[in-house]
Amino acid sequence: MRIAVPNKGRLHDPTLALLDRAGIGVEDGADRQLYADTVDPALTVLYARAADIPEYVADGAADAGITGHDQLRESGVDCVEERLDLNYGSCRLVLAAPEDGDVTAPADLDGATVATEFPTITRAYFADTTATPEIVEVTGATELTPHVEMADAIVDITSTGTTLRVNRLQVVDEVLSSSVRLFAHEDVHDDPKVQQVETALRSVLDAHGKRYVMLNAPADRLDDVKAVLPGLGGPTVLDVDEPGTVAVHAVVPERDVFEAISELKAVGASGILVTEIERLVD
Repeated sequence: MRIAVPNKGRLHDPTLALLDRAGIGVEDGADRQLYADTVDPALTVLYARAADIPEYVADGAADAGITGHDQLRESGVDCVEERLDLNYGSCRLVLAAPEDGDVTAPADLDGATVATEFPTITRAYFADTTATPEIVEVTGATELTPHVEMADAIVDITSTGTTLRVNRLQVVDEVLSSSVRLFAHEDVHDDPKVQQVETALRSVLDAHGKRYVMLNAPADRLDDVKAVLPGLGGPTVLDVDEPGTVAVHAVVPERDVFEAISELKAVGASGILVTEIERLVD
């Protein structure tokens, strides 16, 4: 199985780190290398431009891919399916116009010019409005086009809005919310290896923000401990050699650990151990 991943840019390192945490880390992934093996002999990584990855999957050069939802939508391919939101690389595609201009709503752009690196998404967006602007495709520095009279507005990606503010542009509307997704060709929908990769990646996401808590507690205070540590479906309770004592294990949201430790000690818990969880498979 071949899985296409970004070869550079802001999505490259987080994607490789996620694969590594999921147990399918890349081996010998040197710079400028097109392919790389993983620890799984049946899985190969294919490096490609983030914008090209949907086409690689659609054409069969790769069975699955990891890239932004915005890139998948812009490609227009219809033979791939999203499998999993990987919850990083979050950004927004927005319609923006000069702060001191007259554009305050999409309808104000009827007959105007809109510059963008995402013409497919932009045309689809305006098809749902009353405006019919001319869409001009540019390949960079989109935010400058209104100031050199190339466009009346732009559709561009923003994460924090800083670049827009620096260029005296204001957000008129949100066009698309995006994050990085795992997707695959529709022909491999039931492929066991694709499902295995999806499960591995999901296990990392499900473990995020959770901690594994282990402790000893008096058996007669077990109900009090359970009230503090409901866990996933309830804590696991184990007998130990010491009479009148049980071991309790539970998965706890990280944000609750600080207060939980104090409450556990108050009901007689001891030997409390808190560890990170790398992967969590339901």
